[in-house]
Amino acid sequence: MPAVTVENPLTLPRVTAATDAQVRPALTVTTAPSGFEGEGFPVRRAFAGIDYRHLDPFIMMDQMGEVEYAPGEPKGTPWHPHRGFETVTYIMDGTFIHQDSHGGGGTITNGDTQWMTAGSGLLHIETPPESLVTSGGLFHGLQLWVNLPKADKMMAPKYQDIRAGGLKLLTSGDGGALIRLIAGDLGGHEGPGATHTPITMIHLSLNPGASVTLPWRADFNAIAYGLAGRGFAGPGSRPFRMGQSVVFGKGDALTVRADETQESRSPNLEVVLLGGRPIREPMMQYGPFVMNTHAELAQAFEDFQAGRLGSIPADSPLGH
Repeated sequence: MPAVTVENPLTLPRVTAATDAQVRPALTVTTAPSGFEGEGFPVRRAFAGIDYRHLDPFIMMDQMGEVEYAPGEPKGTPWHPHRGFETVTYIMDGTFIHQDSHGGGGTITNGDTQWMTAGSGLLHIETPPESLVTSGGLFHGLQLWVNLPKADKMMAPKYQDIRAGGLKLLTSGDGGALIRLIAGDLGGHEGPGATHTPITMIHLSLNPGASVTLPWRADFNAIAYGLAGRGFAGPGSRPFRMGQSVVFGKGDALTVRADETQESRSPNLEVVLLGGRPIREPMMQYGPFVMNTHAELAQAFEDFQAGRLGSIPADSPLGH
């Protein structure tokens, strides 16, 4: 981990915040509880315990793994519905196959991102390939749920497949950070992900002892989640580690620093940085449906039961 890297970050474009930028303070640090999803794969609930006003437009994020499966152990999710939001699945290690009731689907592996806009609704399945189930192996990924504004909730479903080679790679002023820009703008550089709700999504690797201060849109919120290692957030050097989320306050820059000493399993501090423009609309969630009112949730459930969100393709190789 991670799959996407470079031999020498100093060859990459550099991003630094303005010298007079207001660095955002680290307001809270929360620890993600562990659980199981789908058919039983292990997850950490990254946003558990965080007030939604700090998350908006994000809804939830699961860290899937990191797990070394024995032969026969890899698991996925059965067919399930979605409506009213977008799912972003980022695979750092391993392989996932996905398919939906609208004919979308494909394979994502080692640094790929699959961006699914559920919109008005669909049925969806995610599963490891048969070869991974047979052999076992390393699996590590993230799934992020991004809300859609009321005006877009019933739009037609669609996919974006963002291959690992399409990520925008950047570095810090001294080359101590590798910045993988998945979506959004960072210092004038654009990530490949096209978003309905304006967001920034970054996978950041920091060398031991390295620090980075990045420009950050003042109208966005800001969240950091530790994927591996130990570090510090904000001008007050608030400590955080793998499995912990940091909520930042107001400002137009973001600072993260890696501890001088990292764990043996990961030589660097690995962090996901998220920011988005809050939608500031009522958000109601019931399982895989995210709408604005209870009545809309009831309608989504009724539509699902009536088969109006689609049906499992008869020729689906992923089962029923």
